[in-house]
This record gives sequence, structure tokens and C-alpha cells, in this order.
Amino acid sequence: MVREFEYTITGYPAESLNQVVMFCSADGDCALSDVPRDQIGALENLLNERGREGWELVHIAIGTGGLMAFWKREVVREGDEAGGRPEKG
Repeated sequence: MVREFEYTITGYPAESLNQVVMFCSADGDCALSDVPRDQIGALENLLNERGREGWELVHIAIGTGGLMAFWKREVVREGDEAGGRPEKG
């Protein structure tokens, strides 16, 4: 059986992530490394919210203007469960 996926890309401007600290160099290289655990709770909440909707994070790109998240999830057609497709879990 062929598995099908759908993809979406979401953007989050830096202003909307005021609880997340991103370290960016003058060259524009940014990272979330060495960020205290309590400061990344907003990002974890965002990831968990999308995960509950069935989306899997494929990649995240961080820049001085914010971040972009690339997501995918399996397309489930009506009747697929009855057709013997294994249930995810």
C-alpha cells in the first residue's frame, strides 16, 4: 500500500516568540543552544500543539527574523482504517 503525506510550512516572527531566547551572531547565524530550559517552554508548547494535530516536525529554520517550521503528516483517506492500514500509535 502506498503511503501519502501532506506538508505545510509555518512561520513565526521573532516578535511572536518573546518567551524564546535565540542567540544570533552578527553574521545571522542563530541557535537555541545553551538556552535555559525554562525559556524554551513556549517553543515546546508550539511543537506539542502541532503534534497533537498529527503533524510531525521535519525541520526548523531559525533566523534573526524568527523561525520557519516544516511539518508533515500522513494522509488518511476515508475507509483506510477498514482496509487494514495499521493504526499509528
